[in-house]
Amino acid sequence: MRVRPLQRLVDSAAFNTTIIVVIVANAVVLGLQTYPRAVDDYGDALDLLNGLFLAVFVVELALRILSYGSRPLNFFKSGWNVFDFVVISAAFVPGIRESSTLLRLVRLARVVRIVRLLPDVRVLLIGVFHSLPPLVSMTLLTTVILYVYGMVGWLLFGDEIPEDWGNIGEAMLTMFILLTLENFPTYMDRAMEVHPWSWIFFVSFVLVAAFVVLNVLIGIVLNSMEEAREIERRRALGIGIGEGPPAPIAERIAILRAALDELEHELAAKPER
Repeated sequence: MRVRPLQRLVDSAAFNTTIIVVIVANAVVLGLQTYPRAVDDYGDALDLLNGLFLAVFVVELALRILSYGSRPLNFFKSGWNVFDFVVISAAFVPGIRESSTLLRLVRLARVVRIVRLLPDVRVLLIGVFHSLPPLVSMTLLTTVILYVYGMVGWLLFGDEIPEDWGNIGEAMLTMFILLTLENFPTYMDRAMEVHPWSWIFFVSFVLVAAFVVLNVLIGIVLNSMEEAREIERRRALGIGIGEGPPAPIAERIAILRAALDELEHELAAKPER
């Protein structure tokens, strides 16, 4: 499959770098508009720059859509492309253009587009998104642990230290703070004044919650990051998730395709004798 020149352009590092520079400049202008003095002195110039940035983004969006050739609707198969289209086209919606607050929010959303142009950040966001389902289970497990330990803490210290353990809500809040190990010695010392063996309660909570739960959480995030890298790698090779041959074979096919495209390009450039 021959790569179209326009597709090669929008996928090039120079093109993406240019768009990143424009997005950063747009962010700087938006930041300057938060200063009343800058708005008073350079308000018209800042508005003009915002208009120029929007024009650049419209041209970029048009080029990306046209790069799909005879199948421009394939542009909308990517969630990132849909996000770009919505964010850029929203500036032309009549209701938004008349509202300064909504218009500024739309301009701010355009700055967020820098994420799709930075592969490492994109992988990070995909990893966070894929870690959400197992994190729900982890949240439920952590809540159960906080509830159980909170009830035990209320039974042990509720009468003597009511400000920290007076009811289940305060007890669970105290346990949540202890989950971060914040002021851990202070809470334990006060509890040991009530019951000298209270250290068993606190040490067991740290072992179960702070160490086990947090380590499992880290494992979930790391696993999701690996999945995100695999998704990005397959996207770069043009392979759908769950499709295609194993990774090593897919990489060889991609290399062969690139070599064939290069050979076809060289043959087409040679003059006929």
